[in-house]
Amino acid sequence: MTVVVLGSANLDLVYEVERIPAPGETVLSRGFEAFPGGKGNNQAIATARAGADVRFIVALGRDAAGDRLADEARRAGITLQARRVDAPTGSAVIFVDQHAENSIVVNSGANAALVDPTMGELADIAAADLLVLQLETPIATVGAAVTAARAAATTVILNAAPSAAVPAELLRAVDVLVVNEHEAAELAGEPDGTGERSLLSVLTGHGCAVIVTLGSDGALVGVPGQDPVKVPAVKVDAKDTTGAGDTFVGAFAAALDRGTRSTDLASLVAATEFATAAAAIAVQRKGAVPSIPTLEEVERFRKGRSRERHQS
Repeated sequence: MTVVVLGSANLDLVYEVERIPAPGETVLSRGFEAFPGGKGNNQAIATARAGADVRFIVALGRDAAGDRLADEARRAGITLQARRVDAPTGSAVIFVDQHAENSIVVNSGANAALVDPTMGELADIAAADLLVLQLETPIATVGAAVTAARAAATTVILNAAPSAAVPAELLRAVDVLVVNEHEAAELAGEPDGTGERSLLSVLTGHGCAVIVTLGSDGALVGVPGQDPVKVPAVKVDAKDTTGAGDTFVGAFAAALDRGTRSTDLASLVAATEFATAAAAIAVQRKGAVPSIPTLEEVERFRKGRSRERHQS
């Protein structure tokens, strides 16, 4: 085992709409599908498809949705460490508009029951090379997992999403923090619109490496005491951005795991370049999990883009 993902799993109910409904407005859907989702589940599958050996610690309900999510994870080659609890499996309602932008409402359900990590779960974390976390499970659980990882020298990647208050001592214990611009501003205590380099400076002040994802503008990679590096996005025609951030995180973790597992600037930039390509593939497809590419797809995509640059 090399990567442990601890996090959420949801059944995503995806509605295609012309525009995201305004308050009090009803719009008609042009299409509907149900997909496996949840940030933890998406990132676990993205990490596995990008070539890593993955164990996923998760809580699922004793229902059909939980069965479906467990089956999907196993088909992705993931070793599942699942609690089955007496609560409905987590779910999300997602509106995707004609510009591929989305709006999401999440019901935590069984994810809220992922508390008090067991001895077996903590042992899995201690045995891993990398631990990947998000914030769709209780923050106390995230903190306990980070503590176990630090004690065992397991590298910790925290995707601080969705936005939530994160104790400073937890950020100081993280090796790599991955956030978008809004999440970066929230953690830094700055207003939206603050320059990403200023946000990066504040966040690396906690002692961790920081990746700020910038959507179609790429990503900014920083480590304490060094100038940040901008990684450009791969320009594509997006169809659905749902799950693109999770694809990025999973692909990033797999790339880091496949390399030296170092969190020096050069290694982080290389992993970010791979993750950016994976996310570019994902936004051209519909659904969170169905859009996640395999290692072979990402490598083929990058080779094709490299040939295009050399020919132009």
